[in-house]
Amino acid sequence: MTGPALLDAHLVADRGAFHLDVRLRIAAGEVVALLGPNGAGKTTALRTLAGLHPLSAGHLTLARVDLDRPDRRVWVPPERRPVGVVFQDYLLFPHLSALDNVAFGPRRRGADRRTARARAQGWLDRVGLGGQARHRPRQLSGGQAQRVALARALAVEPALLLLDEPLAALDARTRLDTRAELQRHLGDHPGATLLVTHDPLDALVLADRLVIVEHGRVVQEGDAATVTARPRTDYVARLVGLNLHRGRADGHTVTVGGLTLTAADRVHGDAFVAFPPAAVALHASRPDGSPRNVWPATVTGVQRHGDNLRVQLDGPVAVAADVTPAAAAHLRLHPGQTVWAAVKAAETRAYPA
Repeated sequence: MTGPALLDAHLVADRGAFHLDVRLRIAAGEVVALLGPNGAGKTTALRTLAGLHPLSAGHLTLARVDLDRPDRRVWVPPERRPVGVVFQDYLLFPHLSALDNVAFGPRRRGADRRTARARAQGWLDRVGLGGQARHRPRQLSGGQAQRVALARALAVEPALLLLDEPLAALDARTRLDTRAELQRHLGDHPGATLLVTHDPLDALVLADRLVIVEHGRVVQEGDAATVTARPRTDYVARLVGLNLHRGRADGHTVTVGGLTLTAADRVHGDAFVAFPPAAVALHASRPDGSPRNVWPATVTGVQRHGDNLRVQLDGPVAVAADVTPAAAAHLRLHPGQTVWAAVKAAETRAYPA
């Protein structure tokens, strides 16, 4: 994060047996993506920020104003928070036109009808829907509905903008176009933005910083380059497409279970070792020559993965390997088959755990 925090929050909340304990700081003009598997706590975090679920401890401070602080019995209701929300299903009012949907927020904040509608028309023009102002939601495409929902959230000039899976309901082509447009609008937003998503591409394109949550806790955060290069959990490794194992390092070697891997990096003590599936070569017999990391493995599954095949392997370590269809055919790969896996030391990265 660069600059002072506009949002400073320690979100502690309970929903049944689930416990959330997440710290978030977002600067003005910064976009942060909150990523995590289903059930990680992303939606609960968003609901606490929006005022739809109270904190049980911690604090939520926005622009130096406490919105939720249980120890001081401070709680500001949703309609009085300077927060705009774009929900996953957009939740446009079906009986209102696009113009009146966008004008709803300013009207609730005290603007007269004429002023609210003028502001709404300005926002519809900015998102390229000035000509659809009189259309009802049922007359809009998915991409258009998403833009109306974004205009409605921004029309209240929020200090904090919350986006809950804003592209999830769109088809692939509309998603591509809308993502590019959303990136432009987020770049213009002067407040803090939190994007809740499970899609790594949305996060990498739209966010300045990633915060990954699992089981209600932050497990990793940083800019995209740092997180993708050095994942710290299996979920993050799968997200960025890397094999990840934790072991004990001694210089350029990392011992994982009964296997010692040679890495390009020098590390001592507890360490992670990571390498992409494309770096794993498969052989019918033990290879000779340059690979420093070689071990026997058993094929447990073979699936298409883009133009290649993703081969799941068990053995001293469980890994995924990406091979060409030609290589798979040459090796006659099938579940239960024994092969030799090889990874060059230069393609094996190690870093402190």
